[in-house]
Amino acid sequence: MKVLDLTHIISEGMPVYPGTKPPTLKPASTYGKDGFRETLLTMFSHTGTHMDAPAHLFAGKSTLDQFPVSQFVGRALVIECKELKEGESITMEHVSHYGEKAEKADFLLFHLGWDQRWGAEDYFNDYPCVEDEVIDFVLETGKKGIGFDVIGMDPVYDLELPRHKRLFQTNQIINIENLKNLGKCGDELFWFFALPLNQIDADGAPIRAVAFWE
Repeated sequence: MKVLDLTHIISEGMPVYPGTKPPTLKPASTYGKDGFRETLLTMFSHTGTHMDAPAHLFAGKSTLDQFPVSQFVGRALVIECKELKEGESITMEHVSHYGEKAEKADFLLFHLGWDQRWGAEDYFNDYPCVEDEVIDFVLETGKKGIGFDVIGMDPVYDLELPRHKRLFQTNQIINIENLKNLGKCGDELFWFFALPLNQIDADGAPIRAVAFWE
């Protein structure tokens, strides 16, 4: 079995959404004083490689803990988009290139190559975003979720979040952001696990995302 980690490590000073405080990791117990080591981790629910629930945008919609765990596991396909320049769009042409594989996948993961900018200032530049027709395809084919190797589904400067709203308004689906290593997943279907913290009333949560091939 081949297993590939698709998750950025959590650390102080890591990239976070503009206006969000970065995580803190403070010693809570030490070997010398307590006989064991423990760390107090403080972070926002949408930090690092994480997923959004519909409740992230809409009151009364599903939180992550209300989904069955099967929502977070399935067959995924990486849609190659790394040739796109800043400000360009992910279109149905990118998805249609994969034919039936795109229809059969439970998750579509869009590779923009932005994980190579992780930790640099230009990670927050004008990354490509999906057009409405791509979101419509995702919804019409009953996907469990979509994912990106950028910090948001909408541009950082767009506070209206129209793509998030289109995705979540009437649908049971998840959105994953800040993935990495999508360029190593190939162009065939593979098994994908994106398991969030099992937190009550979760509008979002950090995840451990992995790809594996039997």
